[in-house]
Amino acid sequence: MANFLFPLPLLQAAAGGGNQMITMVVTFGLIIVIFYFLIIRPQRKKQKDTQSMLSTLRPGDKVATAGGIRGVVKHVKENTVTIKVDDNTKIEFNKSAVSSVLERKESRESAEETQE
Repeated sequence: MANFLFPLPLLQAAAGGGNQMITMVVTFGLIIVIFYFLIIRPQRKKQKDTQSMLSTLRPGDKVATAGGIRGVVKHVKENTVTIKVDDNTKIEFNKSAVSSVLERKESRESAEETQE
């Protein structure tokens, strides 16, 4: 009879440990979901927006670089962009150095037409 009762405490301990294991797995699952929505998803969206902005760069756009240099795009190549920062000064940057487009060429032209 002692042999029959011996596995019973082990099964009860395993069942109790199983509940703790399920709770731990659910907790880690919730942490992963929270990290996804608070960190990973917004970062992917920002990266997608930046990639879209860089792919739509056109000559005539006013841009700002990561170093704070502002100018007008003169030439766009596959990996580089030439920015005119002064009357006689043009600087070539990697596209990734452009941090933002301040003004699109089309929007500037339409604003100048409405002022006239």
